Amino acid sequence: MKIKPIPLFCLLLCAATAATAQTTLKGKIVDDANKPLEFATVLILDAADSAMVKGAISDAEGNYVFPQIKDGRYLLSATMMGYAKGWAGPVTVSGNSTPSLPRLQLRENVEQLNAVTVVGQKPMIEQQADRTVLNVEGSILASGGNALEVLERAPGVIVDKDDNINLNGKNGVIVMIDGRRTRMSGTEVANLLRNMPSDAIQKVDIITNPSAKYDADGNSGIIDIRTKKGKSDGFNGTINAGTGYGRYEKANGGINLNYRKGSYNWFGNYNYNYGRRFSETFLDRKVEYNNQQILFDQNNFRPFTSHNQSFKAGVDYALNDKNTFGVSATGFVNSWNLSLNNNTYQYTAANNQLIEELLTRGTVDNGMSNYSFNANYLRTFGKPGHELSADVEYTLFNGEKTDNITNSSFYADPEQNTREVITSITPSDIDIIVGKLDYTLPLEKGKIELGAKTSFVTTDNDVQFFNVFGEVKEVDVTRTNHYLYEERINAAYANWSRQFGKLSVQTGLRAEHTWYEGNSITRQEVRTRDYLEFFPSAFLQYTLSENHQLGLSYSRRIDRPSYQMLNPFVYLLDKYTYFQGNPDLQPQFTNQLQANYTFKKMYSMNVGYSHTSEVYTQVPELNEEDERYSYSTMKNLADLYNMSVNISAPVDFTKWWSAQNSFSLYHNRYKGPLMGEQLDTEMLSYNLNIMNRFKLPRDFSAELTGFYNSPQVYGAMRSKEMWAINAGVQYTFMNKAATLKLNVNDIFKTMRWQGTQNFGGMDMTIRNQWESRQARLTFTYNFGNKDVKPIRRRKSAGEEEQRRLDSGNQN
Repeated sequence: MKIKPIPLFCLLLCAATAATAQTTLKGKIVDDANKPLEFATVLILDAADSAMVKGAISDAEGNYVFPQIKDGRYLLSATMMGYAKGWAGPVTVSGNSTPSLPRLQLRENVEQLNAVTVVGQKPMIEQQADRTVLNVEGSILASGGNALEVLERAPGVIVDKDDNINLNGKNGVIVMIDGRRTRMSGTEVANLLRNMPSDAIQKVDIITNPSAKYDADGNSGIIDIRTKKGKSDGFNGTINAGTGYGRYEKANGGINLNYRKGSYNWFGNYNYNYGRRFSETFLDRKVEYNNQQILFDQNNFRPFTSHNQSFKAGVDYALNDKNTFGVSATGFVNSWNLSLNNNTYQYTAANNQLIEELLTRGTVDNGMSNYSFNANYLRTFGKPGHELSADVEYTLFNGEKTDNITNSSFYADPEQNTREVITSITPSDIDIIVGKLDYTLPLEKGKIELGAKTSFVTTDNDVQFFNVFGEVKEVDVTRTNHYLYEERINAAYANWSRQFGKLSVQTGLRAEHTWYEGNSITRQEVRTRDYLEFFPSAFLQYTLSENHQLGLSYSRRIDRPSYQMLNPFVYLLDKYTYFQGNPDLQPQFTNQLQANYTFKKMYSMNVGYSHTSEVYTQVPELNEEDERYSYSTMKNLADLYNMSVNISAPVDFTKWWSAQNSFSLYHNRYKGPLMGEQLDTEMLSYNLNIMNRFKLPRDFSAELTGFYNSPQVYGAMRSKEMWAINAGVQYTFMNKAATLKLNVNDIFKTMRWQGTQNFGGMDMTIRNQWESRQARLTFTYNFGNKDVKPIRRRKSAGEEEQRRLDSGNQN
């Protein structure tokens, strides 16, 4: 029986709209002089087990609000940089009364309270003022998976057939890891994330409208994947191991260690991931050749095996209360081996007569390594928030791909049969040096932020193609190419923010000067560009009342092509299908305006409009000399107009059942010349995510999630809908030190991508499927000192530097 997606989602959505009457609690935070403290973090905890119930931030008058609190007994805690943690309670809440919360007073330079073990769990999705946070650590469904699968569950995020990551219907997303920009093409980023264990991830930050402090790259925003790092004093660590099965077997394991003693904090982790997977593509297309219509029926089955190793190691040293130094090294070594099994059949459309049977067989061996070394310095001054930070980073990337492909063609006349053997070697070396300086000066009810950054990037790609005849290899000069690329970017920014009563204002300007040169040594073609661009941003936030907040923001962004997009190399799928880079590809620029509304600091709605000029997208085209040959390349169109509405609505049904619901509605319109015609295509699309969490008896818990993506438009291509349901269960034991998690992704095996294009003489349909349904079992054990260290007066250099690193390396 075929399961219909709409009834399932209707049931989930109906369940997610119920809410119960609850009590609103109000309080105030002051310092030891009884002056209001703004931006203090206040938590309300269950008195029985210290589980976090809700969180709030104090306003300019020191006031905070906890809406919809159920009956029960609670504790209050408050923290703020430069102050000791404050506690109050217990407080009893009942339906017959509304208690006034005790005033919380935070003191400077006092002895810290005894450590408290907090065993609560963060919500899966947090809606913050400038970002959406996906809390991966502790999630049942994230265990044993990979980072790409985590992103597919994030609100508004869609991964298409070509592994491009889209946010709210737009491509051009910047993917960072621990605040550092990934230096790869969309496919390379997807392969990296596919081989990154989800157990190594702490959270994912989704920033749709970054301020001037962030690099201007990314027309649709930034996705920052934050990996785990220990925070406790003394020695502690975590080990994990897992196994899984879909169509093939999988395994993963890792260890995370942390040692904090006095002024030193040493940290490190190592993760290994092994997996066998597959992807399969079906391509049907119709072309005109020799005054007749030809039908192509192509099937490409690609099983592959991957091995991934990743590590992080570093130390932070506090010279004194005001000076902190840190060094770190991160890296990964990936390899995957792929088998090509491609069958292509050519028919005449008139009488369905077979013209050619093409069998493509081969292997593709990929290797990739990335090592990054960072040194950072943090200087704090007397006033909280007054600080200077500096970072220097060097990154070395190395990749190599070796293809061995055999094309065998069979015709009605056996004497016409042919066989060709092609070998290619594709090495790629990238060196990146980045320096960055940030300064923050607090003002009365505001602050000024200043910064500068410079980056130097060089790439060296020497692709060699050979035609093989027995034992003899001949260089294929039409495909061989040695390509060098150099890039220099210098940037500076200024940001100012201030609080005017209920109105919060922030404005900034970033300037970036870019120079690059692409040099095809083989073809003797050099392309150079030199330009200066300015990127303003502005943010307004107004508090109507304790339950209602309004916001308005504007920013200008740029999205530069990846190095591989500019590289004019040819990547073969079979004799008739290939991908080719475009050295003439230009950056795309986006102006974005967003308005947001927050209700009770829980429910949020965001309305946005953006216009992207010179938008580039991947398009399939026909070879002008022989239309039987098709290839995909990146091309600039004229314009992309995007309108979007995003809604986030968490619901606590009971103490044991909570749900996080997000809905994105967006309209995309593409305009511009393409394939000799004028493209003007548009579509209204939506994305729905529902995440349910259940606290079960006897230390069990469970999760049930689902998503639905409606049909989409990508340039001249339109895709069909896609949806999936996932479920998982967790058992905690050994005094909560160990967990065992079992989860199943895509239970009904519905994650299938299908797209069509009928434009510019290209009439085709593509269908993709992969190993989406998988069952995984993961064991995690925490050892060592598990007490949470009370907040020090100084900021932790490692954590803050990662947060302030912005987008790290830059194209």
